[in-house]
Amino acid sequence: LGNSARSTSGLAISHAVMRDAIDAAAVREALRRAGLTVDCELAPADRGRLVNVFAKCEPDSSGQTRGRRHVMFDDSDINYTRHIRGVVNAVIASVIGDPMCYVSAGAEHQGPPGGGVVAVLATVR
Repeated sequence: LGNSARSTSGLAISHAVMRDAIDAAAVREALRRAGLTVDCELAPADRGRLVNVFAKCEPDSSGQTRGRRHVMFDDSDINYTRHIRGVVNAVIASVIGDPMCYVSAGAEHQGPPGGGVVAVLATVR
């Protein structure tokens, strides 16, 4: 997906790189790039313009996030992809004020170690 000045679509897409799984600033930046108003959380007036948020993520293979240990690879009961998707979904939901988003794991080589990509699909004004 991309944006073009010649497009007749009513949709726009934007993206940002998440430096790690809890990078809410990258989520806010992707929202702003899509033309949405966001301070700490998406402005209520723009919630109706948000179509969806998509993210690709991966836990840091070092076993740490911002210098703190994580145990996503050590759980013998739940696969690490479920842990990381839950974390990233919660971060995105806390910014957009809605749990509606799609988070996929397996982001090897698609962002910094432990990070990923976040994309925002929104209607244009």
